[in-house]
Amino acid sequence: MNRAVIEPIVHEYLKPGSLAEALRRDVLAGLADRPRSVQPKWFYDERGSELFDQITRLDEYYPTRAERSILTTHAAEIVELSGASMLVELGSGTADKTRVILDELLGRFDRPTYVPFDVSPEFLRDSAVALAGEYPGLAVEGVVGDLDHHLDRLPDGATRLIAFLGGTVGNYHPGPRAELLADIAAAMEPGDHFLLGTDLVKSPDRLVAAYDDALGVTADFNRNVLRVVNRELDADFDVDAFEHVARWDADEEWMSMSLRSTVDQHVRIDALDIEFDVEAGEEIHTEISAKFRLDGVVRELAAVGLDAVRQCTDEPGDFAVTLAAKR
Repeated sequence: MNRAVIEPIVHEYLKPGSLAEALRRDVLAGLADRPRSVQPKWFYDERGSELFDQITRLDEYYPTRAERSILTTHAAEIVELSGASMLVELGSGTADKTRVILDELLGRFDRPTYVPFDVSPEFLRDSAVALAGEYPGLAVEGVVGDLDHHLDRLPDGATRLIAFLGGTVGNYHPGPRAELLADIAAAMEPGDHFLLGTDLVKSPDRLVAAYDDALGVTADFNRNVLRVVNRELDADFDVDAFEHVARWDADEEWMSMSLRSTVDQHVRIDALDIEFDVEAGEEIHTEISAKFRLDGVVRELAAVGLDAVRQCTDEPGDFAVTLAAKR
């Protein structure tokens, strides 16, 4: 079938300077608190994105491979059960995870739609143009927005499959995670489906290895959040004086990542007009990555009005993808 390339559309809902203001607000709140913290969404400047791409290819880091195997095996079933002709991907990145679903959509519909949703306008525009060229007949309608504010701006007009993959939902603590899932459910129409990727509880040794690899790529990725703060807010953290810490919290069933200062240091952040001391051994918390159990995923979705239709795991049972319908 000969299909024409469709010119992509990108809707931008983030105001100029809104990300910079959010960074200022988050850093000020997190570093004033005890224990100090910086939110993980600030890992991802250009260098951070490149480092994370390296992480996904490491031997120790199984989630990306596991999720890809699930989607490759079950893409046709997922598309058939959802009945969707529009795929919305929250936190889309390069759309690597969902290409098998796009292939299925193009095999079933004359003009399916892909809606990548992300915070970076430049990155999303480049990605939209590349995907439109790679997939003739695919209508690409990107949305530059924030998950906390712009889910109500998602395009509609077709039955939608809204995907939130990569285990990213595990970066939210239980309260904010419930709020996010409720917001996603509220943005859905009857007939829409939700596709959620979750990493599953497993051996602590494997989990720690996945978040503290032998090559030190994850450690460099973790420290990158301080490089972002130094550059964007005129701070003077001694980045190389922080060591990466990755722990399994058996009670909460999540991995916790921090940066531990190896020296006493005095830090000034000019853009915020603040300064403070970080003692040797003090940690700045940067991320959690919650791990799930299959029945727990079903319960969390049901609590916001989403009923599980199908749960799929990879062969070893490391990762799960759950398809849920709006009640």
